[in-house]
Amino acid sequence: MALKIYNTLTRKKEEFRPTKGKRVNLFVCGPTVYDLSHIGHARTYVAFDVIVKYLRSQGYHVFYLQNITDVEDKIIDRAKFLSTAPLHLAQLEETEYRADMKRLCVDSVSKYARASTHIKEIITQIDALIKKDFAYVSGGNVYFEVSKFPDYGKLSRQNLKELRNAVRIEKDKNKKNDLDFSLWKAKKPGEIFWPSPWSEGRPGWHIEDTAISEKQFGPQYDIHGAAAELIFPHHESEIAQMEAVSGKKPFVKYWMHTGHLTVRGKKMSKSLQNFITIRTFLHDYSPETLRFLVLSTHYRSPVDYNKKLAGQASHALERINEFFDKVLKASKGSERSKIENKKDIEKLIEGAKNKFIAHMDDDFNTPEALSVIFDLVKRGNILLDKGGLGKSGAKKIIKLFQEFDAIFGILKKEKPKTEKEKDQEKETMERIQKLVDLREKHRKKQNWKKADDLREVLKIEGYEVDDTPQGPRIKKVN
Repeated sequence: MALKIYNTLTRKKEEFRPTKGKRVNLFVCGPTVYDLSHIGHARTYVAFDVIVKYLRSQGYHVFYLQNITDVEDKIIDRAKFLSTAPLHLAQLEETEYRADMKRLCVDSVSKYARASTHIKEIITQIDALIKKDFAYVSGGNVYFEVSKFPDYGKLSRQNLKELRNAVRIEKDKNKKNDLDFSLWKAKKPGEIFWPSPWSEGRPGWHIEDTAISEKQFGPQYDIHGAAAELIFPHHESEIAQMEAVSGKKPFVKYWMHTGHLTVRGKKMSKSLQNFITIRTFLHDYSPETLRFLVLSTHYRSPVDYNKKLAGQASHALERINEFFDKVLKASKGSERSKIENKKDIEKLIEGAKNKFIAHMDDDFNTPEALSVIFDLVKRGNILLDKGGLGKSGAKKIIKLFQEFDAIFGILKKEKPKTEKEKDQEKETMERIQKLVDLREKHRKKQNWKKADDLREVLKIEGYEVDDTPQGPRIKKVN
């Protein structure tokens, strides 16, 4: 059975045929680093971590590129609120993001690329779009002229009229058309900026990704992945930019998108108090539980998170780990077994492996692949109870479990903290202390609104502040 991938562009499963044999270039939209990452981010990055690890297990040579959006409105706004430099804030939050990914064993990324280190490539790509008459300069800003690209809307399957009616568009007197989008933004007072032929300013969001991917992969590559909410306008605009500037189609051969993650049916929001950071989740559950929770739903399907779901994932993982522990003990026991049937054990293992591969080849169907593991647990337990597994049989099952876990990463792991992790914890506490000190300054000036806002920021980071006569005291709460 050939590997098939559901392509958002064509809305169907297609046989996976990379452009260059077994070499695969894959780009996944990384986070905008202005705050701690949440479980919605984890859903996407764990899913693609598993996808990449599976592809590599099947002999594909995958170069996995992930961008880091460190130049964006949200970063500028939050940095202003925290009285710090945008790139400094972005660097701190990128460190936190990378630490979260390490804890989740998301370690398949070949390269992380920051937008701020690709300004030269961004300016070059914008300049080419202007020269090809797909973009125009107005008021020091540069805009992509959507009407010049007839295919705009092909990924989200909307025409320009539908997009105009469906999308809330902020009015901009500099635009020729409301649907035109920013490639370069002229600086506003106090904002971060770089020099360019059009103005001192900064790049728009969409152009950052195509400039990064073009530098690494050229104008065309195999897979682009991200969460479903980025289909429009982000990915739609990426297609327009790259196909317009290169004249080549398709920009990306396979578009893959993870389903929405909601909490009690609603999008995560700080105002609704249902915003769950990865760090908050990992206070109550193991990293393996979060990975299992992600894999128990197909990557394209929506997930409505609640604590019951996390509890079920944790309980299911216990069954797998308990069985694995028993098999480990059996592998160290006596070789002799009264009723061990080596042929049946080999047939069981071969069948499980073939079914696992078949499900993963079907658009990475991890829930069905997990069902294969649970079936193996059930049958293995029967053999253990009857004394029919034996030392050699146990070792074969261990080897198979390790092969599965090299992809899924769900078996329990206990690792001591490295010096780097200790240093990261120290950096985190220094950052938290700065927030506490800033809040205390606002309190002394009786600026209660800013002080309360900073209390909420600290709460999201996992810390509470007690105001005592001796000064503020902080304690970790998640």
